[in-house]
Amino acid sequence: MPATEPLSHDQLDALIVRLRLGVDASELHGSLCGYLAGGAAPHGGNLLAALQLDGAESVTPAPADQAALDGLLKQCRDALADPELSFEPLLPDADRPLAERAEALVDWCRGFLGGFGLAGTDAHAQLSNDAQEVLRDLGTIAASSFDFGDAAEDEDALIEVQEFLRVGALLLYTESAGRHGQPGSDRLH
Repeated sequence: MPATEPLSHDQLDALIVRLRLGVDASELHGSLCGYLAGGAAPHGGNLLAALQLDGAESVTPAPADQAALDGLLKQCRDALADPELSFEPLLPDADRPLAERAEALVDWCRGFLGGFGLAGTDAHAQLSNDAQEVLRDLGTIAASSFDFGDAAEDEDALIEVQEFLRVGALLLYTESAGRHGQPGSDRLH
């Protein structure tokens, strides 16, 4: 597969609208990352249905949309496995309102936890205390609502939480999926 530009948050949102899925871009990205971090390796089949996304069972993506989904899978897997630690949660750009970015962060956590659980592995029992704490903290974030006060402090706090998500997802991937060397398929259908 030739190298392609990573999907942006807006591009993934547009794809989701075309496919009529009941999630937003951050939640879908979180679900896919959690699924991969939980040790699931897609080997054909419908990954969107495996993630139990609303409407996914009846979706047959057009070839261009399937290519975009395949690219998203590769993008997520490569970023999680990157020895340079390049992984980043897919969230709206920094020029978007703080409240929108904070809500997307909560959605990403919900998706990640759901995908991690759907991976169907016994990874939870084998996780280190640090990794188990990351899962608990992701649950706390997923159940959060934010109050905003000082814009600069709120921006700094959001950046810190985003960095926690990044590092936490990498830790969970390393402990659950990375140790098994997930080659997997790049095909999502």
